[in-house]
Amino acid sequence: MTVVVWDGHTLAADRRMLSGSLIRSCTKIWKHKKNLIAMTGDWDCGAEMVEWFKNGAKPEEFPEKAREDVSVLIVINHKGIFQYGAGPFPVRLEDKKAAWGTGREYAEAAMYLGQDAYQAVMVACQFQSDCGNGIIQLTLEEKDGKQKGRSDAKVHLAKA
Repeated sequence: MTVVVWDGHTLAADRRMLSGSLIRSCTKIWKHKKNLIAMTGDWDCGAEMVEWFKNGAKPEEFPEKAREDVSVLIVINHKGIFQYGAGPFPVRLEDKKAAWGTGREYAEAAMYLGQDAYQAVMVACQFQSDCGNGIIQLTLEEKDGKQKGRSDAKVHLAKA
């Protein structure tokens, strides 16, 4: 019920949340210090993982619920792309671009065809029924503290 996309410069995500048969809007990506953070999967578990990371990501404090759930925490910084699943030790993705969530295949195809993260989320929202409600995007600060790419924390209420 999510699409999160990293194109090497910009992190973008849809804003759709499903609550039973109701459609709501929420934010799935954030900045924390020099990191971009995203989550997919169960909200309660993902939110615990986000707070665990913000509080120092101590392995012994990894949320128990996350060991049994299907949530994913994505952390992007100047060292790379790190994906946390059922444990406190992330896999470091070696790809320059990546997508997560139910709309990931559409987004990956869009990036393969030359689209950026924002456009890839738009494509996923067009074809994946549980993605939509607009797009939010963030950029990673350069090492000198300057912004690169699209403006920060911009929300676009695109059709989908």
